[in-house]
Amino acid sequence: MYIRGLNQPVLIMAIFNTSPSVEIFGNFTVDVGWNAISGKLRENIQGLTSSGKVIVVEYYPGVMERETDAELVSGINPDLVIYSRDLMWPEEKIRSMVYPDVTDDRVFGYLSRLTINDFFDPEKVSRANDKIKSLKTGIVLVLGTGAAFAVSRFDMLIYGDMARWEIQLRMREGLVSNLGVYNRNTPDWMLLYKQGFFVDWRVCDRLKKELMGKWDFVLDTNDRTQPKLTTGEAVREGLRQTVKKPFSVVPFFDPGPWGGQWMKENFRLEKSKENYAWCFNCVPEENSLFLKIGGIVFEVPSVNLVFYQPAQLLGEGVYGRFGDEFPIRFDFLDTMGGGNLSLQVHPLTEYIRENFGIPYTQDESYYIMDAGRDAVVYLGLKENIVPDHMIRDLRLSQEASLPFEAEKYVQKWPVKKHDHFLIPAGTVHCSGKDSMVLEISATPYIFTFKLWDWGRLGMDGKPRPINIDHGKKVIQWNRSTSWTQENLVNRVEIIAKGDGWTEERTGLHKSEFIETRRHWFTKKVTHYTGGEVNVLCLVEGNSVLVESPAGAFKPFHINYAETFIIPASVDLYTIRPEKDPPEKTYATIKAFVRTYS
Repeated sequence: MYIRGLNQPVLIMAIFNTSPSVEIFGNFTVDVGWNAISGKLRENIQGLTSSGKVIVVEYYPGVMERETDAELVSGINPDLVIYSRDLMWPEEKIRSMVYPDVTDDRVFGYLSRLTINDFFDPEKVSRANDKIKSLKTGIVLVLGTGAAFAVSRFDMLIYGDMARWEIQLRMREGLVSNLGVYNRNTPDWMLLYKQGFFVDWRVCDRLKKELMGKWDFVLDTNDRTQPKLTTGEAVREGLRQTVKKPFSVVPFFDPGPWGGQWMKENFRLEKSKENYAWCFNCVPEENSLFLKIGGIVFEVPSVNLVFYQPAQLLGEGVYGRFGDEFPIRFDFLDTMGGGNLSLQVHPLTEYIRENFGIPYTQDESYYIMDAGRDAVVYLGLKENIVPDHMIRDLRLSQEASLPFEAEKYVQKWPVKKHDHFLIPAGTVHCSGKDSMVLEISATPYIFTFKLWDWGRLGMDGKPRPINIDHGKKVIQWNRSTSWTQENLVNRVEIIAKGDGWTEERTGLHKSEFIETRRHWFTKKVTHYTGGEVNVLCLVEGNSVLVESPAGAFKPFHINYAETFIIPASVDLYTIRPEKDPPEKTYATIKAFVRTYS
């Protein structure tokens, strides 16, 4: 397959794996379809010894509650049904309660400190528990988000989980609402997403962490047509096995107003889509993890791995610094045949902490996977610009729909394959058209202050949010052309060499906590995690094998452009070209948390 827009045709042989899975060993099974699920649950309910059996089905936000409720009630046929939504405060009270965190802004809010109990009326909860106690025999089925909180006891806990990317798709389609309110028909789905990000997911993640060790069964309804059920122990054991070997999360792809065609052509994606702007290939907060249990793929949010095995995955040092958050993000930005990204800047750490409750910011970098003849990156400011003049012209572009002369204020840099541009917070930047960018960054991905969007509308036909007021407070005006060239453009340093390999440091800037290393190799290369999580992408070469010198895991196959995670617990691993002898030089880019100054 040949790629359009490059200086010369490049033949890509390897097929990008859009559905990577982790094979789980053990005597576990998965039930598929509501008939099989109901049968398994009835069988296990009958085996409970208590006379009054309390069955709780806890939902993560995004599960299509009423449809799932109907299937479970029909399949289990309980004597009493209680819905958690009926025990919550009135919607008006909940809207008022979450407002300080949601705010009126279309994009930004404040990370909520609310917990699930804040959403429930104690009197309603008390009456519901009295009903449960009065039922001496039979089956009580309690359903919904917060159901496990609402009851004083339960005999079986079924957890209906949901990946955040699927939640976003359902929000766009008007299929789900926010926690405690019915607002699925909100005209602007971004408001649903914002409340999910700042409130719902924070509240329900706190509850999830409390409940993970108590799950009797886990329900997977990410595929709306094919629900699946497995045991809680199967999922927990699957997570324990995953942190002992290399793995990849499930990438997801999304179009955008500037999106390109590179991924569509090279990853064999759906041709009918107008474009693909993003590939989120390592964002554990939103990606899924496919566990292959008994030969059947069972989908769980990959963030479950971070919650359940944080030290084994992240390493003690990273866990101690960031808690159960995965601090490194890899994603692709495809503008090949598309347009420029929005001109933007990310907040400084103190700004994001004080204004949004986020402990660290989105420092990042652009690693160029491919580039057209005239591709550029906008990075840093030109010499001797006047800040007030730039802000004035940005406001005119926003308020009077006038073009903003980006080239007048922002430096353009020509790009070629394997260039690496470092982008610490506070640096004005964007990728230009006709590039394929691997973005390596810290995780707070929602916090981009757009300054200018080239007069475009979003994919929904609405203007994309512009954040000049935030942006002007964090732009580092001293990052001019000379400073940028000296500090941010291709800061490559050879670290070590061996037989058939060279290791280079390519970044990031000293103000950023992520370190990146590139290895060029024609033979096997030995890597050490150093007791912390590594994230890698194969940026040159068709395919490689990741192996354990001690045989601790099966050889792991990686194709060109695929991203993979090496848990901290792995310690020692090797990477080698899959073909021997190799046809060409290979390269990986590796990111990890810098533990030194």
